[in-house]
Amino acid sequence: TYQFIDKLTERLNLNLHVYSAKESAAWQLARYGEQWDKGIDELKQYNRMNKVEPLERGLSELNCGTWFSGVRRQQSDHRQGLSVVSILRGRFKVHPIIDWHNRDVHQYLTKNNLPYHPLWDEGYVSVGDVHSTKPLTLGMDEAETRFGPGQRECGLHTDGDGI
Repeated sequence: TYQFIDKLTERLNLNLHVYSAKESAAWQLARYGEQWDKGIDELKQYNRMNKVEPLERGLSELNCGTWFSGVRRQQSDHRQGLSVVSILRGRFKVHPIIDWHNRDVHQYLTKNNLPYHPLWDEGYVSVGDVHSTKPLTLGMDEAETRFGPGQRECGLHTDGDGI
């Protein structure tokens, strides 16, 4: 994923601002253990530290009044109810491809000669942390590829736990 980010940054001449957790992965592991494998509450705490807080910090430091997200309704039950534009914590949040399906994404990437994530070829329909993402296999629901059964959202797109 990091190599893919570098490739996209160079190819598209992106000006990225990268934010990460305040504590390193090693420090978190020493302090809290494998939070992603200790139940929903621990997983939510892990996601808050590693996803939600860095995003909130970045949006604040960059003084962003609007942020765009590539979530789509087909990805989870929660996302079915999202609108194209909302206001959350004083910021506009825009979901420009909310009604797209996997086929639409593929067609757009192909038409515009854009690369797709290389893990797609290995069966990954969603990419997150190495320990909480797995490839889609026969008989598996797409929602089960992230965090396992019963948990699809990391907190970035839910009110309450995220932004």
